[in-house]
Amino acid sequence: MQNPNGTILQLYHSGRLSAALHAFQSLPSSPAPAPLSAATYAALVAACSRLRSLCQGRLVHHHLIASPDAGLARNTVLNNHLITMYGRCAAPDSARLVFDEMPAKNPVSWASVIAAHVQNRRSTDALVLFSLMLRAGTAPDQFALGSAVRACAELGDAVVGRQVHAQAMKSETGNDLIVQNALVTMYSKSGFVGDGYLLFTRMREKDLISWGSIIAGFAQQGCEMEALQIFREMIAEGLHHPNQFHLGSVFRACGVLGSLEYGKQIHSLSVKYRLDCNSYAGCSLSDMYARCKKLESARKVFYGIDAPDLVSWNSIINACSVEGLLSEAMVLFSDMRDSGLRPDGITVRGLLCACAGCDALQHGRLIHSYLVKMGLDGDVSVCNSLLSMYARCMDFSSAMDVFHETKDRDVVTWNSILTACVQHQHLEVVFELFNLLQRSVPSLDGISLNNVLSASAELGYLEMVKQVHAYTFKVGLVNDTMLSNGLIDTYAKCGSLDDAAKHFEMMGTNCDVFSWSSLIVGYAQSGYARKALDLFARMRNLGIRPNHVTFVGVLTACSRVGFVDEGCYYYSIMEPEHGILPTREHCSCVIDLLSRAGRLTEAAKFVDQMPFEPDIVMWKTLLAASKTHNDVEMGKRAAEGVLNIDPSHSAAYVLLCNIYAASGDWNEFARLKKAMRSSGVKKSPGKSWVKLKGELKVFIVEDRSHPESEEIYTMLDIVGMEMIKAGYVPKLPCQYTSFDHTNSDLSDEEMVMEYG
Repeated sequence: MQNPNGTILQLYHSGRLSAALHAFQSLPSSPAPAPLSAATYAALVAACSRLRSLCQGRLVHHHLIASPDAGLARNTVLNNHLITMYGRCAAPDSARLVFDEMPAKNPVSWASVIAAHVQNRRSTDALVLFSLMLRAGTAPDQFALGSAVRACAELGDAVVGRQVHAQAMKSETGNDLIVQNALVTMYSKSGFVGDGYLLFTRMREKDLISWGSIIAGFAQQGCEMEALQIFREMIAEGLHHPNQFHLGSVFRACGVLGSLEYGKQIHSLSVKYRLDCNSYAGCSLSDMYARCKKLESARKVFYGIDAPDLVSWNSIINACSVEGLLSEAMVLFSDMRDSGLRPDGITVRGLLCACAGCDALQHGRLIHSYLVKMGLDGDVSVCNSLLSMYARCMDFSSAMDVFHETKDRDVVTWNSILTACVQHQHLEVVFELFNLLQRSVPSLDGISLNNVLSASAELGYLEMVKQVHAYTFKVGLVNDTMLSNGLIDTYAKCGSLDDAAKHFEMMGTNCDVFSWSSLIVGYAQSGYARKALDLFARMRNLGIRPNHVTFVGVLTACSRVGFVDEGCYYYSIMEPEHGILPTREHCSCVIDLLSRAGRLTEAAKFVDQMPFEPDIVMWKTLLAASKTHNDVEMGKRAAEGVLNIDPSHSAAYVLLCNIYAASGDWNEFARLKKAMRSSGVKKSPGKSWVKLKGELKVFIVEDRSHPESEEIYTMLDIVGMEMIKAGYVPKLPCQYTSFDHTNSDLSDEEMVMEYG
């Protein structure tokens, strides 16, 4: 090569960067490196920087060090270029090494090394360098100030950010747009978007970055309306056309607000500026339509994107998953792989979220196999989604397997498995995991503890509730309102209303409507109806608006003490005075209220007039009341209602048998008994538990699988004999001997039924 300097510079300036580097690599390396000029080295380093080619950058650097012209290695401008190159090639340590070895540093050197660290998320190191720069007496330029502010934004450190802002105000370059835009972004990201907006309004001139920074700041901080308003102002000003980043922010704002009409208007604007096919703006637009429940429009936008990137694919797959469209999500997943893109953890998490119910289990297992194949099973967030998927698909054993195989469990992992245990009624496992969790995680969160409370409430495990309560003091969660409400509810369900009331009073002004409702329901379900109604009156006097749970408690309380008219009054004011539409649960309470009072005809009329079909709980309420009040016809209607919903429901057969027996209709009794036998209906066995020496012991009626069953039944016989000696007379549910049953097809032995 006759003139390597001229050749390389010509190639560089014509934009043929790779060719320039190829020409450099073609230079002879012996007996000594070919001499190159400072301008050539600068061009080569810049080419490596623009191509992000670290390997070639190091070759150029080594060639520069070995150059016969020793002064080149000490050249400040060339070293500044090297620092910039190493920063852009993700090698901040190499950039710092070059900087430290420089014999002379200028403001550009400092700005370059600070920027190199910010670009590679080494923000703390960048701020240390900025501090060293000030101590060295070097005045920061707009680039150094901008980088320092960006470092504060990355760390979310508004305190240091304000200090840098103060330094910028003292600097001659502090009013530069680079600095001002960085400050707006820093305040927005640090949670002080109001300060960012104030600074934005005082800027003498604004560019696209200025508008984009404040719009994105408001959108990201949950101030979507403000983001849209500022976007309107930018368009109305007419000085700047929006780019893909502005549109991305406002589309997200529209999606969060569910503002479909305004989103459509901005969509038209994006078409005008030919940005609707841009991957960034198009992805946000597709997501906006999906959030507004317009999935077909979301799909059209997605398929119109010129070259959908991974984020765009993940967005549309997640949109289908949220709507429960698993098959469509799987087709998109297949298309994504066919396009050559490699799915990531977000992709498979979206697919797993769509898997719910037994029908989706096979799809979930296929996704599981795929993510193992792709090595994504090491991602704890993916494992958490996988665990939750198996729980939703009713495969608890696989959920437990995933839990045990997850290496780096986080608090979400523990919460997911605890929730699965509660949902699948593996309550004993909850307590075992809770003990293990306390040894594995420094401090638990409210979700973990609420899961333990749910299990404790199911089993009436008061001792565990008190342990959780004590733990909240230990870890500083005593003021967590959601957890406190859980404690009130669980104390009440465990029968410890005094503890529930004490905790309620301790909450003081932290009590919300859920706190009041929990205690009202607790009083009502435990039979303290007057206390429940008094608490409701106190709640109303304080101006706290009740919710639907509050009225469940009030109606239950009225039912327990026979306040029929009061209960009907409270039901009648729910919608007109409080805007609460009655639910099935409220209707069940009214049916129970009327049934307990013996007003079965009114209860049946209420059932007929409800805006929805009666469920099994309502029919069972009527059936039980029919037995109590010996109403055979109503009992038959109620039993039919129960059996139409659940033909194998043993309690309906049992109660109807009792009604027939009490009325002396032994032919119907016999018919029903035979139907029960032929259908294979069996009464579900009773179950109880006791905690002994820290271990739960579970007992099932007539179960002899317990290793000490012989001793247990011997003790039961002894207790039974002692009860009889004390005057207790056992009562059979069906006292058939007082009736004429000579026409019955059942033997005397068959007549005596154990109904529990």
